[in-house]
Amino acid sequence: MSAAPAETSETAGAPARLHRAVRAVLWSVVVAAVGYLGLSLWAGWRDVTAAVVQVGPWVLLGVLALSLANYLLRFVRWGRYLALLDAPVPWRINLDAYFAGFALTTSPGKLGETLRSVLLKPHGVPPAASLAAFFAERASDLMAILVLAAIGLWSYAPARPVVGLALLFIVVALLLVQWTALIAAIDRWALARAARGAQGARWAKLLSQLCEIVLHFRRCFSLPALGMGLGLGLVAWLAEGVGFWWLLAALGHPLDLPTAVFIYAFAMLIGGLSFLPGGLGGSEAVMIALLAMHGLPEAAAVTATLLCRLATLWFAVALGAAFMARVRQ
Repeated sequence: MSAAPAETSETAGAPARLHRAVRAVLWSVVVAAVGYLGLSLWAGWRDVTAAVVQVGPWVLLGVLALSLANYLLRFVRWGRYLALLDAPVPWRINLDAYFAGFALTTSPGKLGETLRSVLLKPHGVPPAASLAAFFAERASDLMAILVLAAIGLWSYAPARPVVGLALLFIVVALLLVQWTALIAAIDRWALARAARGAQGARWAKLLSQLCEIVLHFRRCFSLPALGMGLGLGLVAWLAEGVGFWWLLAALGHPLDLPTAVFIYAFAMLIGGLSFLPGGLGGSEAVMIALLAMHGLPEAAAVTATLLCRLATLWFAVALGAAFMARVRQ
């Protein structure tokens, strides 16, 4: 295996990458604001405004509390992953770094959340370990959302191929990361190519560093670690699904809990697989379409979608911005 951790590539040029990520997030805020305004006008802004008033502040606070429960459960899982990777951090420092990463959630593929690697490196966390924890988190989230989406598959047949393909991808990926001999062979080939300075040596070096991350990553997927990650992920994402169900009831268009959780989870799945910043556009379109299929009028479907996204995605971004300002003081 390569002896040097992937610190150089992670930290070199970090300020420039952070600047680009922040700029991407700012653009996503502008695009989302314009898009949400357009949706409100399309559905009838008076009807949307009346629906928001109907929900009331207490329900909104309750939905925000459920979203916060989601973030805290995922933080607990993150801390456990770092401990498994022999890189524990005092919880206060770790909390600041973890929540600051949410500020860049709307970067493509949520890759801006790897800001945590930069923030934790001064506290003795190798970037290879924090990146491994990041990828383990993404895989655990994807598995949890797949399980929740599977709840409603029988009521929405067109979703079955998408969920099935995503599940197949996860199973294949988990099998591959356990294949140590294959990863070692790829690492040796990449190191040799990089040492010769052959064409593509830079990519070979990055591939070698990726192999190291994968070897860290697979430690998070022993059976006990897999059960922990999936269990916490299920409870965390179910909390937001329950918040969506509560929101629909407050709007006067209740659905049964399994259907509401399915709609929420499937919309998050499509948004995540699209690799659009924060799933913007994809998640909203799927959520509105599925709500309309279940009989909600346009104004109610749009209102439920906008409030759900504000209470889940944009609440996380706002919290992240506050924590980023804190850690940069």
